[in-house]
Amino acid sequence: MTTRRTPYVLCHMVCSVDGRIWGSRWRPKANVVPNLFERLHDQMGGGSWLCGRVTAQEFAKGTAPHYPPTDQVFPRENWFAPGNPKEVKAWGIFLDGKGKAVWARKDIGGDPILVILTEAVPDRHLAGLRADGVSYIFAGKTEIDLAAALETLKRELGIERIMLEGGGGANGALLRAGLIDELSLVICPVIDGSTGGPVVFNSGDVDLGPAPIESMTLVSHEVLDGGAMWLRYRLSS
Repeated sequence: MTTRRTPYVLCHMVCSVDGRIWGSRWRPKANVVPNLFERLHDQMGGGSWLCGRVTAQEFAKGTAPHYPPTDQVFPRENWFAPGNPKEVKAWGIFLDGKGKAVWARKDIGGDPILVILTEAVPDRHLAGLRADGVSYIFAGKTEIDLAAALETLKRELGIERIMLEGGGGANGALLRAGLIDELSLVICPVIDGSTGGPVVFNSGDVDLGPAPIESMTLVSHEVLDGGAMWLRYRLSS
């Protein structure tokens, strides 16, 4: 048997029947179940979770467009906020290759923040992350190497499983990289019905062809209160 080098990745999403994930646009509003996403997240065991850059900027509390200038020069080496990072029960992990999010916070709901960067980020961003107490790792020079990032998370922090929770760009990137092991998809009895809203998997504006998936095996299905359908599939890439 070979030892797995990356955490098990479980993509957990809630969407409309037309596959869109922007809940404020869903109709009828009466069919939107509050806190459904979070409840199922906890039901599946919770733990560390991963989101993309757009979601990162939604969580960030900084009001400036970027961190202030610094004279300091930092090595492009992984850095963890003071404490024992391997004792952290759940990390809030974000893909932010170019360093766009100004956090002005160190945790989300008690889960310490960790960002995945490229070596192209400016030193001011690293200084700002350290001042905020936000941990970071590097994975790639100008573009994030997703497999390398996941390997680092397992090797350095002992993370065995990650809940991938959007947005569509992050989901699409990990899908294309063949790094998603399981899909937890809740289809709610609502419709977006418009063009342009975010979707469960988004690989950008260029047609990249079929997704690199060899098989999808239904693991479980459940009808939830209010008529939502919860589907879980095991993926093989």
